[in-house]
Amino acid sequence: MHELRDDACPCEISCNLLTETPAVLKGGDDAALRHQVSFVKNRDKTSTAALVLFSGGQDSTVCLAWALERYQRVETVGFDYGQRHDVEMACRDRVREDIVSGFPQWAGRLGEDHHISMPALGRLSETALTRDVEIQMQESGLLNTFVPGRNLLFFTYAAALGYRRGLHWLVGGMCETDYSGYPDCRRETLDALQTSIALGTETGFVIETPLMHLSKAQTWELAQELGGAALVNLILEETHTCYMGERGQRHEWGYGCGTCPACELRANGYRAWRANETASATA
Repeated sequence: MHELRDDACPCEISCNLLTETPAVLKGGDDAALRHQVSFVKNRDKTSTAALVLFSGGQDSTVCLAWALERYQRVETVGFDYGQRHDVEMACRDRVREDIVSGFPQWAGRLGEDHHISMPALGRLSETALTRDVEIQMQESGLLNTFVPGRNLLFFTYAAALGYRRGLHWLVGGMCETDYSGYPDCRRETLDALQTSIALGTETGFVIETPLMHLSKAQTWELAQELGGAALVNLILEETHTCYMGERGQRHEWGYGCGTCPACELRANGYRAWRANETASATA
């Protein structure tokens, strides 16, 4: 695993592939835009490698499996920003090891793992994910688990890494269906970021968000479709979602405190998926 530090840092199934010129760039003869559009139109010829933002959680594990089905080479990157649930960083290693040992069709495609340390983000953030405070709703209408700028920085750093390693497809598990309303999880936000990264690097980076329009139940279903019962079991046993970092209690849907918003989303999605499976089997 490659570890990168920056202590001074201030830090549906397919995305919009820019087949039309974004309104923000219309009227300009921009080199970055021309390069990006050309890259996207020829993506099947020019790109066989992807970089997955991989936290060790359910969503990013499904995204990793999704990418391994599509790309010849897939690397992963994890971010340590002082999160309370840093147990997820250890889960990452176990998930990768289990994919290599349990899924021979993917083992040869899984490349290097990278670890980027971003302590400044945690120091800047007064949130329930980076401080020992109670999870609650804020006046803004967002839970105080929202870490401002987190996904924006994650993709920017991923692009910097991908630029060096030739990984122009950036895959993240963001979703705007069953989620906590974070504005940096919306496709509109990521489309704007994709354009900015293309302009700033003159490289045709594409941000893929395969879970963007899926419910949590559909995410479990996608895991089943991609890797069968083995992948579902890996997610249950090895991935981490709980904001509180709880790994001591095993529920039907995996490990966690069972009461934080992340656990509730995961649990409700699992139960809905199992209910759908049961109904289909008896129909």
